[in-house]
Amino acid sequence: MDRTLAGDLARLPELLQAARDVAAREVAGLAGRPVAASGPAPGRAPLPAEGVGGEGALACFAERWAPGFSGSAGPRYLGFVTGGATPASLAGDWLTSAFDQNLSGAGGSRAEELERETVAWLRELFGLGPEHSGAFVTGATMSNTVGLAIGREWAGERLGVDVSRQGAAALGPLDVLSGSPHSSVAKAMSVLGLGRDRLRRVSLLPGGREAVDVAALEAALAERAGRPVIVVANAGTVNTVDFDDLRAIAALRERYDFWLHVDGAFGAFAALSPRYAALVDGLDAADSVCVDLHKWLNVPYDAAVQFTRRRDLQVAVFHNASPYLGLPAGEPEFLHLTPENSRRLRALPAWFSLVAYGRTGHREIVERNVALARRLGAGIEALPGLSLLAPVRLNVVCFTLAEDPSEERVARLARAVAASGEAFVTPTVYDGVPGLRAAFSNWRTSEADTDRVLRVLAASL
Repeated sequence: MDRTLAGDLARLPELLQAARDVAAREVAGLAGRPVAASGPAPGRAPLPAEGVGGEGALACFAERWAPGFSGSAGPRYLGFVTGGATPASLAGDWLTSAFDQNLSGAGGSRAEELERETVAWLRELFGLGPEHSGAFVTGATMSNTVGLAIGREWAGERLGVDVSRQGAAALGPLDVLSGSPHSSVAKAMSVLGLGRDRLRRVSLLPGGREAVDVAALEAALAERAGRPVIVVANAGTVNTVDFDDLRAIAALRERYDFWLHVDGAFGAFAALSPRYAALVDGLDAADSVCVDLHKWLNVPYDAAVQFTRRRDLQVAVFHNASPYLGLPAGEPEFLHLTPENSRRLRALPAWFSLVAYGRTGHREIVERNVALARRLGAGIEALPGLSLLAPVRLNVVCFTLAEDPSEERVARLARAVAASGEAFVTPTVYDGVPGLRAAFSNWRTSEADTDRVLRVLAASL
């Protein structure tokens, strides 16, 4: 064994303690560190010929790279829809690496059953029934890709085509209808050979809504009668967290034949609160569902889950036929359900967080975040120089400059907020107007944090 490697093995408890000390120091200081990094990155170093050992690498990282990492796990990082890592999920993530389970198959480990238990808990959390099976994937993009892949196979079933064997070309054109699709839907369509140009946008409800007009959707379905169609409904849009009427859309299947995929990347978490659960009424009628866990469940990157009613079609798409892996039979192993063979035990951080805080604890995070988003929205409305672009429906505040909201001026405001080190927000365009988004999903965020964000916005105008 290499001498340095042997030394690290001999001093493993000390190395892990040193890493623990660095991690604890960083997590404890999140509220005070700059939310976004500034200045240039260090120059690239040459590949080391001789290693310096684990503690040497830790010291090198702490000096060269750690200061330039963002405070994205902290309470005032409001860019994208980014959760942090709850204490229990962080512990679970560390143990995921320590146990380093091979989830390519059961392999003499009970890790696969832990994932099944966690998926069942999440299914219950989001109000889905036992007919929905699920699996962990990396994020919303992969979850949407898996859902659309199963929908593509369903379309082939309707046309008498085995797409998994004959290819997407044998299927012919397959339209995907959606009102306000996330960009990952078009990306998934490209990956799956459906083509980005087959994404057909359907008219939205009037009054600045991002929810689909169900009557317009029905008209689009009527135009395509006789051909299978995929409908992507939204449970929480990116800019304004608007929700399609899922129950009304599902009812259209009485007259039209389509696969219903619901993108509930973060909006599905409305189900946790009796105050907002009506927003996802009808989610249980979906054929496939996307939920992103490193958003509002606050587990570390990368973790999401996908659900579907048609596990048989999922296996047809993703099964891996190899003598050393075996063919799927009975309850298929997860390698037959997603694009990955090599799978990290992403379920463990989620399992830890659900056991540690339960439904009640995660409901509190959701309801507090919504209240804080509304607090920021009210502050922006009262602040000269800024205006809301849409009502604060759930946990995202979409706003812009009150006067001359040009792309350049809005971008300048975003840069000023980031440069302050106090907060981070992301740019967007809503109804043709450049704006900014502040997304609340971090378990740490408080009223004091929200007020600090409002102050830096005022100071940056």
